[in-house]
Amino acid sequence: MCCRYVLQVETLQALAERLALSGPIVWRTRYNLAPGEAVPVVRMSPGGEGREIAFLRWGLVPAWTRAGGREEARANARAETLAERPAFRSAFRHRRCLVPASGYYEWRSQGGRKQPWLFRLRDGAPLVFAGLWENSPDRAGGGLETCTVITTASNQLAQTIHNRMPAILAPDDAKRWLDPRLTDPSDLAPLLRPFAADAMTAIAVSERVNNVRHDDAGCLEPVNAPDAGDGTDQMSLNL
Repeated sequence: MCCRYVLQVETLQALAERLALSGPIVWRTRYNLAPGEAVPVVRMSPGGEGREIAFLRWGLVPAWTRAGGREEARANARAETLAERPAFRSAFRHRRCLVPASGYYEWRSQGGRKQPWLFRLRDGAPLVFAGLWENSPDRAGGGLETCTVITTASNQLAQTIHNRMPAILAPDDAKRWLDPRLTDPSDLAPLLRPFAADAMTAIAVSERVNNVRHDDAGCLEPVNAPDAGDGTDQMSLNL
């Protein structure tokens, strides 16, 4: 699963350049983004005029639920069931997005404590999660736009901490994910595979991350994690 991540402004700028997005980037670095917050996503403009950055609430609310209703918001969606789940199947075909990140957190329990680990790409490039977005209408004719991060089975590195990880897209796959001409689940599902383990690193970081009120660079501070298995506080694979 993915319920907390980092997004530095430099990451968003780099992704905007890669995807040839125009316009200023209005964002401040966030170190501890959590469900329920407004997060930037890249999607095809609803008007069909190219790609855009939109700010959507993290936690997808199905289209049949009126904004403000009691329907549970879904921070994550399992890749394996997108085509069947009523909450996701229409968005899977027609409302896909990219969720940019600099890194994401996952937790390992140790002696009654939860030790956070920060996963990033080895080369420092932006992480691009596959996502879906939705619009829940209200009686006034407006609506609430929400999004979810898709998860898949963990790769060899991530599975040391958790059995799920975000579906991270390579650059070419990210462009295909946004292609509105692709609507058949059989064409889209192959993009949602575990990312290459040898391209990623993981490092144990401060338990400040455990409290969503902490949102500063201290969240990224490396710490010792004796339970790492090999006695180190950093993991990577050379396959």
